[in-house]
Amino acid sequence: MRVASGLRHWLLHSGDGFLLPLVILAFFWQLGTPALFDLDEGAFSAATWEMLQRGDFITTFLNGEPRFDKPILIYWLQAISVSAFGLHEWSVRLPSALAASAWVTATYYFAKPRMPRRNAILAAVMVATSAMIVIIGRAAIADAVLNLLIALTLFDVWRYWEQPTRMVLFRVFLWLGLGFLCKGPVAVAIPLVVSAFLYISHGQWRIWLKTVFSPYGLAVFLAVAAPWYLLEYQAQGQAFIDGFFFKHNVSRFSDTMEGHGGEVWYYLVALPLIIMPFGGLLVQLLKNISGQGIERFLWFWFAFVFVFFSFSNTQLPHYLLYGITPLLLLLAMHCGENPNRWLAVVPAALVALVLLFLPEVLTSAVAKNPTPYFQGLLEQSQQVTGLYYRVATGIYLLALLALLLWPQVQNHLRLLGVAVLQTLFLGSVLLPVVAYTQQSAVKEAARFARHYLVDSVIVMDGVNMPSFTTYRETVTPRRAPVVGEYVFTKADYLQPVENYLVVFKQGGLVLAKKVNAP
Repeated sequence: MRVASGLRHWLLHSGDGFLLPLVILAFFWQLGTPALFDLDEGAFSAATWEMLQRGDFITTFLNGEPRFDKPILIYWLQAISVSAFGLHEWSVRLPSALAASAWVTATYYFAKPRMPRRNAILAAVMVATSAMIVIIGRAAIADAVLNLLIALTLFDVWRYWEQPTRMVLFRVFLWLGLGFLCKGPVAVAIPLVVSAFLYISHGQWRIWLKTVFSPYGLAVFLAVAAPWYLLEYQAQGQAFIDGFFFKHNVSRFSDTMEGHGGEVWYYLVALPLIIMPFGGLLVQLLKNISGQGIERFLWFWFAFVFVFFSFSNTQLPHYLLYGITPLLLLLAMHCGENPNRWLAVVPAALVALVLLFLPEVLTSAVAKNPTPYFQGLLEQSQQVTGLYYRVATGIYLLALLALLLWPQVQNHLRLLGVAVLQTLFLGSVLLPVVAYTQQSAVKEAARFARHYLVDSVIVMDGVNMPSFTTYRETVTPRRAPVVGEYVFTKADYLQPVENYLVVFKQGGLVLAKKVNAP
């Protein structure tokens, strides 16, 4: 009782410094422990390393080929970090961790004057500890930076609508320009549609048009975003237009890319997991839908993103994060005073119960697809899902149940406790286990190649794991090997096996020298 009372007093009366320990736990604790995940982290980190090797800070390359997937901003940020601290897992992830921390802070200072202090604190806690935000805040990809910029843009859109000033307008177009440098059209499209709704729903469409086409604002946007796009077009020509705008923007909506298809109901199922441990509170929130004031703005922001990506033919969980900030603010507004304790704790406890039996789940899954590669992954997982994993997961589950059944704890503190416990478990247990299972063999293969195959030609075939390039610090072309070259691939991809001499094998992956032609 005394502990709960002390925690409540600290939350209500401490300064804004409460954010510091929270963001350290969420985004910096053991940031460099998990190996880089493929495909995305491996691709971004390898492209950044190659940028530094080439000295070309306009066009990004991946294993010798131009990479038009994303604009330049995240590569610049990662290059600065790697140049300052060296090439490490944590250094390529540092820009995302800093961006996610700024995202939390920006949410708090937006919420603070618009809702009670305790609710504003909860809004910041929700942004810092929602499962998918923790994951992308620790990932060497562009999405934490993009989500920060989208949030900053729409926060300032609201502020400008409340009280127009030139400085706020400057910030809106600055964030838009940086967002366009970070991920392209989506960073402009979402704020454009949401701001149109805000103004038009209040009968202010003329003001909206005047604001959107403000010469002052457009000058800021173009000054930030245009130079790189012009230089990249000058360097790569139509290949840049086709690769970036058509393939990686238009086609991501109209076609299924990289096997990431889905159904129109995909995000309906994914949403509670994306915002765990707050997914259960959606039931409580639906009873408090309001179409007034700032709530209407927040609801439309979330709804537009939800509907737009539900009809996209390429669907990934983190796409929904573009609209999660307003949803978490709404949850904080309506559930912050007295969240239902069962909805706050039971979903997280059920997930913990499933994770307790993760070894059995993986064994059953591999039994249905017993290829050498998946058998190798299972062997890797068995090294890190033994007694320590069981004990750590069991303690996590018991702690959640204790929070559920402890009668003296107020429900908002109960919810905070669940959020902190989940974040600690994600960063300390689950992410390292998944990373070791999936990526440790890639990292070890790259280390083997660096030490024992220094002057050898190594190619990548049958897999797309660019973190191999990052760890090896040598370009690894993706093509079939010729006699005398080494190939990094899956164990079951070598056909016929007598044409290859295997020099490294782990986790279903191999390094092999091609010794005979077919």
